[in-house]
Amino acid sequence: MLTAMLASLLLPLLLLCRISFGQYSSDQCSWKGSGLTHEGHARDVEQVYLRCSQGSLEWLYPTGAIIVNLRPNTVSPAAARLSVCIKPSAESGGTNVYLDRRGKLRLLLRDRDQARGKVQCFGIQEGALFIEAVTHTDISRRITAFQYELVSDRLGPEAHSVGAPCQPCSDAEMLLAVCTNDFVARGSITKVELEEDHSSVTVELKRLYRQKTQVFVSGGVRVRRWTGHIKMPLQCGVRSGEGEFLFTGTVRFGEAWMGCAPRYKDFLRLYGEAQQQGTNPCHVDTA
Repeated sequence: MLTAMLASLLLPLLLLCRISFGQYSSDQCSWKGSGLTHEGHARDVEQVYLRCSQGSLEWLYPTGAIIVNLRPNTVSPAAARLSVCIKPSAESGGTNVYLDRRGKLRLLLRDRDQARGKVQCFGIQEGALFIEAVTHTDISRRITAFQYELVSDRLGPEAHSVGAPCQPCSDAEMLLAVCTNDFVARGSITKVELEEDHSSVTVELKRLYRQKTQVFVSGGVRVRRWTGHIKMPLQCGVRSGEGEFLFTGTVRFGEAWMGCAPRYKDFLRLYGEAQQQGTNPCHVDTA
């Protein structure tokens, strides 16, 4: 009898908790929420904390606003030099995205521009993301969704922007890139295509030292060749031509972006000198 009474009292409470907590799904890397929990509270602001080097956010039926705090999962002086890059999905919209630094807002991404999927980057010290819902009579088809990545300062806020610098790497940067970048490969440029805000460089590789994810595709088991595309800022003026290069760079949202790319003969000379002086940061098989 007592058990039955307790069950009748606890069941509605458990169902209520399930409904309340079911609106949000979060871990240290990604967050998924629903604006339906803000219904009738359009001025509510939800705090979201994400502490991974990459992840995603998905906000269904946005109402009110959320503040997204992006931080690395380690405490280090180098963390202050990190940048954040976000890439909206093709279906994203229904909000304006701002940078919030001590209550001062700077517009980063408008509602109407999100579906273009253009990557936006900013320094991690510039503030949190303030994502505010745009007033619509029908929110049922609205969703704000994007991926994010924390990137090093060399490929910081300018990495995907029109004003990205194209200066050559120093000798020290070149040697370090071979040891630390997401991909390192030896090959040639076969084609350059100009797109809206970047160049797409088609490369053919005869040696693939490393790739973080499979951005370069093998020609087969018996064919020791790989092909792929590397992106570069449009104004760098890259051209296809003869000669071998050592391609290094980073992978951002599944796409390869060029870092240091010396001619291979120049890299061999530099690496040989570093070996003699004992200053090479890692071993590279140049045989």
